[in-house]
Parts: sequence; C-alpha cells; structure tokens
Amino acid sequence: MSFGSAWKRGVQGYALGMLEDLDPDLDLRPGRTERALLNGAHDWAEYSWAGCALVYDEDIAKAVCTPGDLARTRGGRLRPNEAEEWLDVQARACFQACELVKTVVEGEDGR
Repeated sequence: MSFGSAWKRGVQGYALGMLEDLDPDLDLRPGRTERALLNGAHDWAEYSWAGCALVYDEDIAKAVCTPGDLARTRGGRLRPNEAEEWLDVQARACFQACELVKTVVEGEDGR
C-alpha cells in the first residue's frame, strides 16, 4: 500500500470527524485530548475494531487508498497487506488523526 496524498487526505478526514464529534464544553488540557477522542476505547485498535469509526472494509479503503491501491485490493474486498486487516489500517490512520487533532487543540508544543 502506498502512502501519499490519499493517505494524508484520509487521516485529515478522520481528524475532522474527531473534531466534529468532540464536546465543545470539554476542558481539553494537554494529555486529555486523546482520552476524549478515544471515546472510552483503550487504544486506537480497540476504537477501530469496536466500530467507533468506519466499519466496512470498502469504506475504509476508499477513505485512505489511492486509485491504484483500490484496484489492487478490489475496492477493499481484499486485505490491504499480509500483516493487517482494514480495521488495523484504520487504527493507524486514527492514531495519526489524533496526533493531528492534538496539534490543533493543544498547540504545537502541547500547551
């Protein structure tokens, strides 16, 4: 799987969704943002596998893949690689999206 602008757009899409879902009244101090974004999940794998984000392989593939990767995986019907399922790929994207959100919410230096 190649990681180019499609991956970046996908991560940004997940980040926007996370920002939209955040309670505007939350007191987000450094170190608390990720916990709020996880919405009760222990980590991003649990978040992804528990259905807190996209649940269908094809939807996840469309969110993060280039047209070539979509063709290679038949639109997400085939596994993304030998080591992962699509929900694992989504967990990585969500982790990166969280890091992006933390930069926006907490600032570049975590303050």
